[in-house]
Amino acid sequence: MDHVKRMHFVGIYGVAMAALALYVRDRGIRVTGTDVQEEFPTRAMLTKARIPIDFGFRKDHIRTQHPPDLVVYTGAHGGRENPEVGEAIRRGIPVLAHGAALGKFMEGKRQISVAGSHGKTTAAAMLSAVFASSGHDPSYAVGCGEIFGLGAAGHNGRGEFFIAEADEYVTDPGHDDTPRFLWQRPEILLVTNIDFDHPDVYADLTAVQSAFRQLQEREVGQKLTVLCADDPSSRVLVGRGRNTMTYGFSPSSDVTVTHVGFGKERTFFTVSERGTEIGDFTLRLPGKHNALNAAGVIAVLRSLGISVDHIRDGLLSFHGTKRRFEKIGTIRGVTIYDDYAHHPKEIEATIAAARCWYPEKRIITVFQPHTYSRTKALLRDFATAFRQSDIALFTDIYASARETDTLGIDGHILVRETQDHHPHARYTADFTAVRTYLDTIVVPDDIIIFMGAGDIYSWGKRAMRELGKLAPVA
Repeated sequence: MDHVKRMHFVGIYGVAMAALALYVRDRGIRVTGTDVQEEFPTRAMLTKARIPIDFGFRKDHIRTQHPPDLVVYTGAHGGRENPEVGEAIRRGIPVLAHGAALGKFMEGKRQISVAGSHGKTTAAAMLSAVFASSGHDPSYAVGCGEIFGLGAAGHNGRGEFFIAEADEYVTDPGHDDTPRFLWQRPEILLVTNIDFDHPDVYADLTAVQSAFRQLQEREVGQKLTVLCADDPSSRVLVGRGRNTMTYGFSPSSDVTVTHVGFGKERTFFTVSERGTEIGDFTLRLPGKHNALNAAGVIAVLRSLGISVDHIRDGLLSFHGTKRRFEKIGTIRGVTIYDDYAHHPKEIEATIAAARCWYPEKRIITVFQPHTYSRTKALLRDFATAFRQSDIALFTDIYASARETDTLGIDGHILVRETQDHHPHARYTADFTAVRTYLDTIVVPDDIIIFMGAGDIYSWGKRAMRELGKLAPVA
């Protein structure tokens, strides 16, 4: 990639695309991009980096004067059929799908890939933050709008390591079914868990596990796999001619979380390494699942000889990432959070984490289902995922650009299914309906969590503005 001086990103606002764009911009490459004219969580960081972005997708965005040396795209916005990608191909300009481009830029570095059906973004960001705070200056590309306490989600470091979020989704639906993470060659592979997701491209859990095994087979160097001992589905990675290191709450883990406690917006936990206590740690994130993510990060760091003191300081410096239990603010005594959770297990973990920090408060969740295929395939799991929420509001399904068939599923069906397990589930089609209903029920000390992978990321700030217009509560 040394010859690349100009790059163009088609669909630059996607979290993975934005992270890679910020990395290559940091590397000194001139970056341009295009996307739809909507608000995105990545927009602020791309604007701060002064990356010029055009709206819409047109052939003339592939400039005749000073054309790009490389065009990067994803399966969104038509993938290879996007007019800009097609124009680049017609003109002989190299094009690469995001996963392949990321893999190319990682070459020459010691690669640490962070994979998993859930938690990989947080774990990859956390690992990057600790590496950075301990003076290793890693390169990284993490699929989030921002890493709080660190900055941009992509960085070109001077150190020898490249930390990357490793996504199991396919490279380009309909054109290239290669799982995106198979373009990476990790020296260390951290796997947070393996679960059935992306039913539009994976038939079942076994198919997902097969993809993870293929990633493990691409390991180089010391070929270390760090996996969660508490996740039964990850056991398919044990052995197979690879070094393995485990973490978890299980006493049999190499790195074990022996205690977890909670304070005011803090999580405290104790860790032992092969039976010997190594210290107490503090996170600015809620929930046992984040203590578990941190244990995986600690396992990776300890395998590389990073000191406990550096790990402790680095974890405390990490404030989370955008859209992972991100605190939007408090208005009229009501605290609002935004979260990316869109799979039943992620929803359960997020609500359980909120309950750890706010055991006595009323928790209201507003969920926007994402994709018809996921909602239908996991309908029963979604229906039971909100049990720790006091009130659960469900919107219409946010359709992915890659889906056209509704599969006979909608928000009403999800609510009816959920009401069998949760008496306070309610259908509120869109933001207006959500706002209207919240206006009638919110009281001071309520916690509201907006969650989903669609356009709900903007609703928390809108709700702050709307609640602020109401008359003070007597």
